[in-house]
Amino acid sequence: MPLVRYITAEGNEYEAEVPVGNTIMQGAVDNMIDGILGECGGAGACATCHCFVDTDWSDKTGEAGDSEQEMLEAIPGADERSRLSCQIEVTAELDGVVVHLPAAQF
Repeated sequence: MPLVRYITAEGNEYEAEVPVGNTIMQGAVDNMIDGILGECGGAGACATCHCFVDTDWSDKTGEAGDSEQEMLEAIPGADERSRLSCQIEVTAELDGVVVHLPAAQF
């Protein structure tokens, strides 16, 4: 299983093996990693799974789609690295991916 590295706003690092086909959000929720809530269950409707994809990985995670981009524009502090982690499907190519978690979710 691909390994996902989650880094909190305070600098704490957590690693989780996430099955291919799951999302980065589901990996965090399944492994009880604080900082990603996923209140809508991964429907892309709440933005409580906001994360910042490490710039070394952004080409592999791809860009946000139109509806995801609209959600991101409503999040204070979002930037060009921002993604909804529920919209990033884990693939073998993402083994070792690094995501940074915001100080708070909205």
